[in-house]
Amino acid sequence: MLQFGVRNPVLEYRHRATAFGIAERDGLIACVRVERPDGAYFDLPGGGVDVEESEVQALVREFTEETGLSIAPENRITEATQYFRRSTNEPIKSVGGFWTVKVTGEDPDARCEEDHTLVWLDPTFALSRLRHDSHAWAVAVWLRRAS
Repeated sequence: MLQFGVRNPVLEYRHRATAFGIAERDGLIACVRVERPDGAYFDLPGGGVDVEESEVQALVREFTEETGLSIAPENRITEATQYFRRSTNEPIKSVGGFWTVKVTGEDPDARCEEDHTLVWLDPTFALSRLRHDSHAWAVAVWLRRAS
């Protein structure tokens, strides 16, 4: 599995199973702009897998909570590990899959993460703007397979 981020050996990282999706519409991909007190950043929609969930279930839930879009996961295109620190400064080791997804519906009222806003970005622009290198890697994999 590919590893991104720099692991600080003096920190204890919490393992976090994750799932993220790439949805395409008219040549653009769905991303979320996340607003934090120290600045905004872009992520692919998705997030943590709860204990009782499969990766696919978490992907569907997280995508809807962050974007208001209903999705159907299609293909797991890559997986990666990302070391990072959350906005709370907690060290995280995110481990999981990246999926292509099909948008099956929209319900803006289903979005419950108020600090997340759905944005459609050109994939090549997203490569340079996504917060995590693992997300950019997944978009690069998707672009190479889509061509």
